[in-house]
Amino acid sequence: MTRHAQRREPRAHWVLLILTLAAAATALVFSGYGRHEIAPTSPAASCPAAGPAPFQGGPVVRLDPKTGGVRTSEMVPGSVALTYDGGPDPAWTPRLLDLLREHHAKATFFLTGTEAAAHPDLVRRIKDEGHEIGSHTYTDADLGSVSGIRAGLELSLTQNALAGTAGVGTPLLRLPHTSTTESLCGEQWEAGRRAILDGYVLVAADGSRSPERGAVRQFTGSAEAVTETGKLFRAAADDDLTYTTVSKGLGQPSAMYEVSTLSEWRGTAVVLAQQGSRAFADGMTWLLAVAGALTLLRLVLLLTVARVHVKRVRTKRSRRRGATRLPPLTDPVSVIVPAYNEEAGIEATVRSLLASTHEYVQVIVVDDGSSDRTYEIAESIPDPRVMVVRQPNGGKASALNTGLAWAHFDIVVMIDGDTVFEPEAIRNLIQPLADPHVGAVSGNTKVGNRRGILGRWQHLEYVIGFNLDRRMFDVMECMPTVPGAIGAFRREALMGVGGVSEDTLAEDTDLTMALCRAGWRVVYEESAIAWTEAPSSVRQLWKQRYRWCYGTLQAMWKHRGAVVERGPAGKLGRRGLTYLALFQTVLPLLAPLVDVFALYGLLFQDAGQAGLVWLGFTAVQVFGAVYALRLDREKFEPLWSLPLQIFVYRQLMYLVVVQSVVTALLGNRLGWQRMHRTGSATDTWERQPVSR
Repeated sequence: MTRHAQRREPRAHWVLLILTLAAAATALVFSGYGRHEIAPTSPAASCPAAGPAPFQGGPVVRLDPKTGGVRTSEMVPGSVALTYDGGPDPAWTPRLLDLLREHHAKATFFLTGTEAAAHPDLVRRIKDEGHEIGSHTYTDADLGSVSGIRAGLELSLTQNALAGTAGVGTPLLRLPHTSTTESLCGEQWEAGRRAILDGYVLVAADGSRSPERGAVRQFTGSAEAVTETGKLFRAAADDDLTYTTVSKGLGQPSAMYEVSTLSEWRGTAVVLAQQGSRAFADGMTWLLAVAGALTLLRLVLLLTVARVHVKRVRTKRSRRRGATRLPPLTDPVSVIVPAYNEEAGIEATVRSLLASTHEYVQVIVVDDGSSDRTYEIAESIPDPRVMVVRQPNGGKASALNTGLAWAHFDIVVMIDGDTVFEPEAIRNLIQPLADPHVGAVSGNTKVGNRRGILGRWQHLEYVIGFNLDRRMFDVMECMPTVPGAIGAFRREALMGVGGVSEDTLAEDTDLTMALCRAGWRVVYEESAIAWTEAPSSVRQLWKQRYRWCYGTLQAMWKHRGAVVERGPAGKLGRRGLTYLALFQTVLPLLAPLVDVFALYGLLFQDAGQAGLVWLGFTAVQVFGAVYALRLDREKFEPLWSLPLQIFVYRQLMYLVVVQSVVTALLGNRLGWQRMHRTGSATDTWERQPVSR
């Protein structure tokens, strides 16, 4: 026991998990904001037909430093300012730049901050080729319909994006969804006025003004802009016009300016944050698809292989009924029951073993330093087949080895101190050992206390997960675990691997993997049924699964060499360990991130599509559950709790894996996590026998 309690369990990893999920959520929100998935705005309403515009004059509106009001400016005669809204875009922007260079023309590009951050090379090319850059807000948002805080954020983020990509800032601003100055009315004009007071210069269009008198031409960023610009150049080939930027069209130097190093660093951080958030969101999209595909693949694999297992079982049974059937294995059996503070259920466990239909059973109860009446209760059972051994507390592996030393027979069954056996369980469990190549047999564990919601969830997990897994492992000859609740072993095989190792907290998994690596086959016998007491509280469940998961990780690491070995060891390594690593470690580790992304999709993307995906996933799970329950001859009544299990119970199991992996990576050792027993393993067995 002391070997596994050298360090306290880590707590900082919960902070790490929360921070990781918070960072993931922040990245998704930032990406969604830039992609108009969060708080999108609609185009501004058109100005009323009646009523004066807020001002008349040229297309450029700025603050008058003398009066403190606003004034308008016009292009100098013969100057046409070419302006393009949106982008940069990797499809049309390079074509447009090539066209402008061909005609020796300059233009002003009003860029959105999100696209600038996404395509920094195009922003730098625009600047390097002598064009002018203006702001079109960060997300092409209608500033007239958002709060002042959102409007300020749209403008500042755009400035940061320009600073981080090209090292420049700009006062030029074109309000999204506007054209001429006459369209600046109502809330749009209020937003524009606030921007002007903050030092921005509004640039509208002047489509009706004659180019010879100076004009601003507006194009919406798209492939159509390239076509329209080409037509403009061809139509004006003989005109003496200058196609230039807004600033030069006003007869002024470029409005762009170089930013400070600090601003450039800050802008670079914003650009990297957006690029990282977009990459994360895109990666999560693929990850969600891959996780869904792997989950579906796992279910299809389990159901398909389970069908193969059923056919094999039927074939074996038909052979047993035939004229040339082999006689049943009737060798005497030693049953080892390690017990630590099991007074609530030890008597029921021992009496179920004594009621076995097998010809002779030796029951060895090893009291591992219990502080309750476990020893007295076991000792009081008046049957010569029962042997009670007492030792100082040393842990389950130590208790099993003690029992093995007292075992009289060559077939050894190991069980938990809270397990109740069906009368035929031992007889059925040992039959596969008639094959000399089989070294161990896993039985069929069922949850006895399944009345509450937590018990139902664990019952479904045992039937759908554990037992389907064991059928698959049996067919693929890579069984990684004979459960501690019910397992039969050849004494020869146990002694060959040195007994039960104390190296891990999952002594059953460690032992099974050692047997596989030693060349023994490990199989599953579904007809050998034992009833176990599942944890009745979330706290107890957490402790149990935490120990199981952590111990399994220890065993996987200990036996990692099986991946490159041959024979049964190679099958365990390349099939069993790969399966455990992928489906019981990697996917659960990614599950919290996938859940955050799924929640994001439900809230901000297509909720209907997200709902259909969830319904489809649930339907597949229900189908698998129906098949698994049918194979185990169980009632379908607990299926109503399956959707809740997906939402609640499965998340808890994911977090168990997260904590276990972090604990292992930090090098901490767990103490023995023992569950408080209530003696309820026989609840369902007594009320509703399944196979008797």
